[in-house]
Amino acid sequence: MDLRFPTRPGELTRAEQKILDYINTNTDAFLFSSIGQLARRLELSDATVSRFARHVGCRDFKALKSLVLEQSPGPAVKMAGTLSQEDHFSPQSWLERQQQYLQKTQEHLDLAEFERAVEFICTARHVLIHGKNASASLACLLHFRLRRLGILASLLPSGGSELLEGLIQAGPEDLVVLFSFSKLSREGHILLEHSRVAGYRTLAFVGRTCLPAEEQADIGLFAYRGTEKEYHSMAAPAALLDALAVAVAEHLGQQGVDSLQALHQLKKAYFSNG
Repeated sequence: MDLRFPTRPGELTRAEQKILDYINTNTDAFLFSSIGQLARRLELSDATVSRFARHVGCRDFKALKSLVLEQSPGPAVKMAGTLSQEDHFSPQSWLERQQQYLQKTQEHLDLAEFERAVEFICTARHVLIHGKNASASLACLLHFRLRRLGILASLLPSGGSELLEGLIQAGPEDLVVLFSFSKLSREGHILLEHSRVAGYRTLAFVGRTCLPAEEQADIGLFAYRGTEKEYHSMAAPAALLDALAVAVAEHLGQQGVDSLQALHQLKKAYFSNG
């Protein structure tokens, strides 16, 4: 990367140029280093690193890391952004932050949209679910939950021609579920665009409250996963997905109970003796 400073630093000393070169060529490693670790790696003193931070217009070393974070792309940056929120990672603080994300998800929950999602799932002939990368875990979870309730559900391939081979099965009585948090993927664009031709309905789990018209599904359920420059947890989306599964079970009533009981009897018949 080519780091841009808030103020023009002027002439750098040889040691300071060494620090700058390291940041530009080893950005991820820099973001995960403490001031002491960086100083030892470059065979410099902590004071030299601190002076460099001030020389380039930053208040201190932490402000320097924040500056680099703002100008750096990629997943490692998100992880570093999360870790930089405290001196040492604390699972307690992490879980508290997830509670905040759940609260924000709850505040943005549109109950009418949620009820429509339940209705769409329960009345669909076939629910086809698409997830890629980290969202593939959510797709698998929803697939598992719905099948246990007796709903015909399938996982769509993540991409390529295999996705199209699965999508060709979707028709007017079906529902396609997708996950679109930070941005709509190429596959997501295909799923939404083809719905206008095939006539199936769409349900999207989203991470943005304002979407352009061409990226909007028939139903959108918002889940908050943190700011753009931090590690994106799946805690809130998974909780919202499970809430949807429970609501679907309630809506199905005895039909859902019968499916669960039938599954229990099968397990008892075939696996109770190991």
